[in-house]
Amino acid sequence: MNTLDQHNHHEALPAVADRSAWQAELDKLLVREKAHTREGDAIAAARRRLPMVEVDPTITLIGPHGPTTLLEVFEGRQQLIVYFHMWHNGQPASSQCEGCTFFNGQVRELSYLHSRGVTYATFCEGPYEESARYRDFMGWDVPWYSVQDSADSLLAGREFGMLVCYLRHGDRVFETYWTTGRGVEVMAPSYGLLDMTVSGRQEKWEDSPAGWTKRWATDSAQFRTDGRPTAQWSRLAAGRSDDLGTSTTSTTSHCCQNQP
Repeated sequence: MNTLDQHNHHEALPAVADRSAWQAELDKLLVREKAHTREGDAIAAARRRLPMVEVDPTITLIGPHGPTTLLEVFEGRQQLIVYFHMWHNGQPASSQCEGCTFFNGQVRELSYLHSRGVTYATFCEGPYEESARYRDFMGWDVPWYSVQDSADSLLAGREFGMLVCYLRHGDRVFETYWTTGRGVEVMAPSYGLLDMTVSGRQEKWEDSPAGWTKRWATDSAQFRTDGRPTAQWSRLAAGRSDDLGTSTTSTTSHCCQNQP
């Protein structure tokens, strides 16, 4: 190991190479990346061939205009993607689910989904008025519904923090796919971008060289900064109120941990 390599190892940096040697290593990795992409395509093709299960289209949710049926949530489109957002009733914004805030908060531009006949919506575990104030504080503009009184029918034994796909055929509704845990990472481009960097996600489970930065355990700490879901700080700095109409003292929650 030369002096520069020793220095880089000590500072936990990659080895330095000239551009041609560096590109040769990238080209080797590209073979694996293409195989990964093609396997993802094959899995998606298999997903499209799954059977589906019928769901009661009259299940009632609470939206901005009051009671709304599951069928109406489609907004006339054929397909629906739903994120089931965990909620802690009566708790302040700082104590709301950091994992759900991380994932749900990164789905913003819906026009491309709409152009394919797909509606996106959030089904929140909490009461509408309280949870919608959180949506507004965060500045999210996705359709938002409370499923506080209909969760059991929709969950069918599962838990919040999941992503579900539905299909409408006339007035009938079918569930075609669902995932949770790391399956919901598709909602978070931040993770995909971090995976491309030298430091990665900086989470302790990652396979990184010795000395690489690993700040976060996968216990929800990776989604919080100074006691709050990380994304809340920029909203407070912008002068938005995080008053949800509660007076409960803040407590730190641990949910939607997204374990590897």
